[in-house]
Amino acid sequence: MENKKLCLALFSGSVDKLTAAGVILGGAAAEDMDVEIYVLLQAAFAFKKENAMVNDRVAEITDKKDEFLASLKRLETPHWTEAFKTAKEMTNVKIHICGFAGKVWHGFKLDDFIDLADDICGIGEYMTSAEEADINLFI
Repeated sequence: MENKKLCLALFSGSVDKLTAAGVILGGAAAEDMDVEIYVLLQAAFAFKKENAMVNDRVAEITDKKDEFLASLKRLETPHWTEAFKTAKEMTNVKIHICGFAGKVWHGFKLDDFIDLADDICGIGEYMTSAEEADINLFI
């Protein structure tokens, strides 16, 4: 039987949403799903090597940023990059950087992004993947 497929479009580059994506990835890995991740706009900023470990951007409830970050620390929540790495070790996860999004943040080659990224592609690949997926999420 073929594995179910999750297509995940990451628009946000904030730590709250990337942490949520990491939790979803953990669930997908536990279910042995194939996962295609498409890194779009602000997420491409977060995937740049010089930005990935910066943990100070939140998208939701911004007045609770310090409390949220303190809770992640208290709960010993792995950094989102570690959650993504673990999922990649557990199941078939491919991470694609959108070429346009990369260029917006001066990322022109794969080496400009963290090692988790597998390639740079066009938005058409996301559209095809989303159409073929059993589950398609946009974060």
